[in-house]
This record gives sequence, structure tokens and C-alpha cells, in this order.
Amino acid sequence: MRWLTATLLMMATACPAAAQCRAEPNAALGSVIGRHIKELQPGSGPGGLAIAVRIDGRTSFFSAGMADEARRQPVTCDSVFNLASLGKVFDTTLLADAVRRGEIRLDEPVAKYVTEFQHGGDIRVVTFGQLATHTSGLLLPQDHPPWPDEHYVLSTFIDTLNRWSASEGHRPGKQHEYTHAGFILLHLALERRLGMPLRTLVEQRILKPLGMTSTALPGRGSNPRGDLDAALKPRAVQGYDGDGQPVGEPGDIQGYYLWPGTGQMFSSARDMATFLAANLGDLPGNRQLQADMRRAHRALFPMRESNAQAPAWQALAWEVHPGSGPIVDKNGGLNNASAYIGMVPGKRIGIVMLANRGQQDVTQAGRRILLELASQKAGVSGKAHPHDARM
Repeated sequence: MRWLTATLLMMATACPAAAQCRAEPNAALGSVIGRHIKELQPGSGPGGLAIAVRIDGRTSFFSAGMADEARRQPVTCDSVFNLASLGKVFDTTLLADAVRRGEIRLDEPVAKYVTEFQHGGDIRVVTFGQLATHTSGLLLPQDHPPWPDEHYVLSTFIDTLNRWSASEGHRPGKQHEYTHAGFILLHLALERRLGMPLRTLVEQRILKPLGMTSTALPGRGSNPRGDLDAALKPRAVQGYDGDGQPVGEPGDIQGYYLWPGTGQMFSSARDMATFLAANLGDLPGNRQLQADMRRAHRALFPMRESNAQAPAWQALAWEVHPGSGPIVDKNGGLNNASAYIGMVPGKRIGIVMLANRGQQDVTQAGRRILLELASQKAGVSGKAHPHDARM
């Protein structure tokens, strides 16, 4: 019960360990969130959660549990979490920006810029758009369990893709199959086409324009995937597995791909609230970037066989779940992290949930919160604190 008690206490004051994140208490909103995250309470062991909720241009922050049990550090809205696959929506924001600038076409094959690909192989026909919508057919053993031991350096990744063949019957662009390897290739193709490291591109085209100072791709360091910036490491949470056992050090970077630009992104709830606001079109500036983000939300391909009630669609990394919303969202998870960002654009409602424990079903909790807020919008909308005005 310790984690749940901390949840209720912290929600009453909305991120009390970081005064600059404090918002005016909103009992109705706190009640909605508290009810839906009860199921995320670990049965044993440590873990924590940072939440940002956006309603009608106003942001509220909530936090629960411990960022690092051993150091007795509570989670705040400035704690830095591994975003896991939430990083994919930054990739496709960058892609949408490049398309609008005329630098890339979604139907262009990536082999046009990744010139190591040999003539005649299946990888030669894979396009930017197919990678971003998981319809390329590219799937490696590292994309799904049972998780293999083999890792890749860039040269072996290229060699593997040159030998790769799509599964029998797969038609590129016509079938959906979620792939991490496809986004590693998308990273590489963006770097080759735009002439800069992915980290620099994301910083220059997304993070700096939005003022996101607590978000980063790992830079060069001792870890071949990159290292988290020294300025962010003191705020990085300790990750825990589903049983509450520590996994790695705070700021742990994982992955099968051993070169910079392949590690996960890191961010705080405060920064992700800004990203959420931009995706909702709420920010006063950067109108072109916000328009690029909304274009990335467009449903492009059915994710599964449609049914009469709620077929899901793939956008550029984002998923679109029609219904009373629709909900546009993306989730992510590692063995030591669980993350979710979702929104109902038509209602100007959104949520970010960042957890430092694996196997937490933040996705379903986030969707339920969004649906309840959408149906009871007038009763939970609250007044923003002046510190939130920039969002």
C-alpha cells in the first residue's frame, strides 16, 4: 500500500517535490487519474509514475512513487525517464517536417540514400513511408521474443539487410507488421538524406524550437549506443523490472544496435507535456512544426482486420483508434520502463504517462483516462498555474 498512499498524497499537491511544476489542486481531475492508476500499483517492490494531463490549453502534473528507491528520490515532473518506443513519434515528426520542406517523399526508397544496399534485394524497394507505418515487411529476430543474443554494428546491419527477404506473400506497403529494425533503418536514412546525425536533427528541428531542454537522444560516449547527457543523468530514474528488481543504472540505454542514433530517447513529464501541447496545436508559435505533427497523425493503414466497432489504423508511428475520440496515441515499453502518450485532438485533451518499471499497462490506463475526460470535460477542466503558461 505504500506506493498507492504516496500516489494519493502527491496528487493532492501535484508534483510537490518540484515547486516549479506545481499546479493549483484539481480534485476532480486527481480523482479521475487516481481511480485509473490504482491497477498500476506494484504488488511489491519499488516503482514510480509521472503524469502530465492537457485539457483546453492547460497542463496539470501528477507524480507517484520513487524515482530511485535506494537513494530515496521521489518521482517529480522533472524526473528523466527512458521513453522506449515513444521516441518513434519524434522520428516521424522529423520525417513529416522533411516531407513538408521537400527534402523527402514518403514513397522514396531509402536505398536512394543508403547506398550500400545492393541491386536486386528486397530492401531496395522499401520506402520511407513504409518504414514509418510498419508496412515494409522488414522484421529481424531482434524485433520479437524469444530475444536473441546477437547484436549489430552498422556494417553487419547493412549486410543483414542486403541478405533480407520479405516473408512469403508479403506485399510491401500492403501489410502491417510492427518492427523496431525498420525504425533503425529510418534513422539511418534520415541521417544520410539530411546530412546530420539524428541527435542533431531532432535537437535543431524539434527540441530547440519547442524549448524542450530535458529531452535528449544519447550522445557519443562509452556506451556504443550513446550516453545520456551529463546534465540529465542526475535526474534520471532508476529502472525496475516487473518484479521490482533494478535493471541497469539510472539512465540505462538498451538495444541491439551498437552505434549512436540507435538508443532510446529520454525526457521528463514537463518536457513531454510541451510535446503533447504541440501535437494538439496549442502552442502560440512554431505553427509549421505543429502542422507537421498533425499530418503525422493521419490514419494511413489498417493495423488489423477492420470490424464494425473499432478498427485501429496506423499513422506515421502514431496509432489512431476511432470511436468517440478518436484517440491518437503511442506506447512504449522495455524491461525497466513503460510509457504512453495519447490525445483526443477533437476535444483538446491529452495525457503523458512515464513509469520506471517494466510491464506496467499504462496504455490501457491512459486510454481510459482520455475517454473519461472526454466524456466529462466540463467537470475536470482546471485553471493552469502561471508556470505552465508557456505550454
